[in-house]
Amino acid sequence: MFQKVLIANRGEIALRVLRACKELGIQTVVVHSTADSDAMHVRLADESVCIGPPPARESYLNIHQIVAACEITGADAVHPGYGFLSENAKFADILAAHNITFIGPSGDHIRVMGDKIEAKRTAKRLGIPVVPGSDGAISDEKEAKRVAAEIGYPVIIKASAGGGGRGMKVARTEADLEVGLHTAKSEAGAAFGDDAVYIEKYLEKPRHIELQVFGDGAGRGVHFGERDCSLQRRHQKVWEEANSPALNAEERARIGGICAKAIADLGYSGAGTIEFLYENGEFYFIEMNTRLQVEHPVTEAITGIDLVHEQIRVASGGGLSVRQEDIKFNGHAIECRINAEDPRTFTPSPGTITHFHTPGGLGVRVDSGVYSGYRIPPYYDSLIGKLIVHGRNRVECMMRLRRALDEFVVDGTKTTLPLFRDLVGNPDIANGDYDIHWLEKYLADED
Repeated sequence: MFQKVLIANRGEIALRVLRACKELGIQTVVVHSTADSDAMHVRLADESVCIGPPPARESYLNIHQIVAACEITGADAVHPGYGFLSENAKFADILAAHNITFIGPSGDHIRVMGDKIEAKRTAKRLGIPVVPGSDGAISDEKEAKRVAAEIGYPVIIKASAGGGGRGMKVARTEADLEVGLHTAKSEAGAAFGDDAVYIEKYLEKPRHIELQVFGDGAGRGVHFGERDCSLQRRHQKVWEEANSPALNAEERARIGGICAKAIADLGYSGAGTIEFLYENGEFYFIEMNTRLQVEHPVTEAITGIDLVHEQIRVASGGGLSVRQEDIKFNGHAIECRINAEDPRTFTPSPGTITHFHTPGGLGVRVDSGVYSGYRIPPYYDSLIGKLIVHGRNRVECMMRLRRALDEFVVDGTKTTLPLFRDLVGNPDIANGDYDIHWLEKYLADED
């Protein structure tokens, strides 16, 4: 087991990892920018190192400073959390070159899955179902029209190196394709420094289903069930739940078995999430995230397994603590991402929190690094906390969520809490009858 882990992140995920390390008896080091000197994880860590000014590129994305912090403090491993450097293959390689363990997969696996075209090829080779589309990057407009004609309109154009909805355009006609191809390539080049795009069949009303997987790096793989992340705005997840209201036990076991085998065959090490679009009983691979997900607590709630403990165990060479037959799914869990944003326009709302009161009681968990008097900086993601609720079934979970949302108080800044209070009372949400377009349509109708 590691002696000292450096946490290369901030906010609620840094605090989440810190708590896991303390439970395992591991010393902790956190890095922080000058804007985060009063953050909760900085206050609670055994050691802290300031690595630069507020802009992320000069602090949380500064690989040189983070490696220097490891060497100064004697940290023998780094947990990257999510975002920032968590899926940066170069970072993983540099740590390995300095004999520091990256708590995550190898740089090679990060590279393969970070390129959406190569990831799709790999998924197909491993037996994971994929969306019909181009075999690789589209070279020109002529090829784009040929592929679209073969798979049928509508199609979606996606950036190979993309994420967060940038470089994505839907084309319902050949005329749309001509415009969309040019726009997507321009957006991709500007956002990611790579204008490669590919084409897939566009599904009209799919759900977003993801499988939590783990590998030990030595040929063993398991899955921890699925999460339904269909409630999204601009391709950003807002509400996640496990298990999905749309799947039955047979479908869960089938896709879970496929994913666990794929991870084992890949020789993958650590946590990963294989994401799908799901429509009419069929799963279509989107991408694989080679890190811990924001929504991992709902999986922990229904399995009773600490996924961060599992990450640290695997990275330290201890292997997986469970076999597939040991993993049981109990009840239902929902997570709401509480952001410091206007609940309708989603405009960020940084500022000082004057009053912060979290709900409690059986089956209620709040992951947050903020407190009364904390000033939310304007430089980073607006997530200030996650409300996770667990019940014996989805009905009980929804009732508990309603009560917990009523108890949650954040004064001094706008938050998305009012949105969730509306959603929990909506009949479609209560019935689990929604897809990836539902939330944007709901918000548009409310305006």
